[in-house]
Amino acid sequence: MLRCIAVDDEAYASRLLAAYIQKIPGLELAGTTTNPIEALQWVQAGRADLVFLDIQMPELTGLQFLKLCGNRCKVILTTAYPEYALEGYEHDVVDYLLKPIAFDRFLRAVQKAQALLAPAPPVAPPPLPAAAAPAASVPAANGYLFVKGESKNKFLRVSHADILYAEALGNYVTLFVAGQRLITYQTLKELAAQLPQPPFLRVHKSFLVAVDKISMVDGNTVYIGEQAIPVGETYREALYRLVRERE
Repeated sequence: MLRCIAVDDEAYASRLLAAYIQKIPGLELAGTTTNPIEALQWVQAGRADLVFLDIQMPELTGLQFLKLCGNRCKVILTTAYPEYALEGYEHDVVDYLLKPIAFDRFLRAVQKAQALLAPAPPVAPPPLPAAAAPAASVPAANGYLFVKGESKNKFLRVSHADILYAEALGNYVTLFVAGQRLITYQTLKELAAQLPQPPFLRVHKSFLVAVDKISMVDGNTVYIGEQAIPVGETYREALYRLVRERE
């Protein structure tokens, strides 16, 4: 059960978030407040696993809140201002919800948080062996691509073999590679078009993974090391078909 708090200086917005939280199994509403300082005290006291946080608040902005709370909880930002998305993701937020927030979009953000906060499996089997798949159907990930950096004319070279997975952040993508995390200005669809599939595969609207880096598939979740990644219903059949080919 994830303990959740909703923080928004508009009482109506915090009540809406509270109503959404109470509809979803596995979530417990631990509190709502229009005062971010009070919410910060709750987090520091260990009362929350997941915080739904507005950005524009008078006493303490959401971004200031993130800096102060550190890694004590996971955060989903809720705001009417899309221009803060990149800075929010640099603080490792789970998701970025733009107001007005539809319940289905809220639910997808919660599912991401649940996957991230799920206990890691006690024993993970070794990675799926690439050699088990027919050579013709799974090309080796031995190429590279260039991704856009933070400035206009900056591009970073990334080897296919180093990519673990990628997560969509609106018009940005966070690319998780060996030893680092890169944020690039492009959509996940654009990134997927640059990568051979397989061995890369979309498993969710917001996630693309390197299949040969998967350590376990467990129902609607895949694991890359200890990182849990949700599997969307649309992509489930393709994933299981590829896994069965590699048995």
